[in-house]
Amino acid sequence: MKKLALLMAAMLASPAAATSLAEIAASLKGTTSLAADFTQAGADGRVLSGKLWLARPGKVRFQYDTARMLLVADGRTLSFVDYEVKQVSQWPVRRTPLQILLAAEPDLAPIARITTDNADLVEVAARDPKRPEFGTLSIRFTRTAGAPGGLALAGWSALDAQGGRSEVRLANVRYNASLNGVSFGFADPRRDAVR
Repeated sequence: MKKLALLMAAMLASPAAATSLAEIAASLKGTTSLAADFTQAGADGRVLSGKLWLARPGKVRFQYDTARMLLVADGRTLSFVDYEVKQVSQWPVRRTPLQILLAAEPDLAPIARITTDNADLVEVAARDPKRPEFGTLSIRFTRTAGAPGGLALAGWSALDAQGGRSEVRLANVRYNASLNGVSFGFADPRRDAVR
């Protein structure tokens, strides 16, 4: 009986099986849509919050609660809209760090490595050697039974090429949620027209 108790204790103390990049990619691919609340701490110390909607492949919307700005991707183009100064900056989604989260077929092997892997948390650091200006994106997952592949997207931090760090934390995450009524377009402040 004592040997059985020791064996059970040893099994419970054993670390979880190692997570592979392929399992993380499968979890991302299994997330066809996502809705969440987010908190963003910028490199400048500013903290913002809002709602996030993601539809793979290629679509995301960060709707800020109080800041007069928007980050939105329509499947091809990522747009940062600053309504305060009436400015729009745009990039192809595939050439941004968010491509890792939004790709139709996530392939982390060439650019990522697992930096933390324990019973509660898995963290992946991704850095594209072809695009060093993107810096490093560290994506965090918590082990959650109801999430695709058992890995719930918890947030990420970005370290830019100049050493500035920003962090996004997610809460109230709903996987494969209905996104009826969510727009992946924006009202263009430069001409007051809806795109």
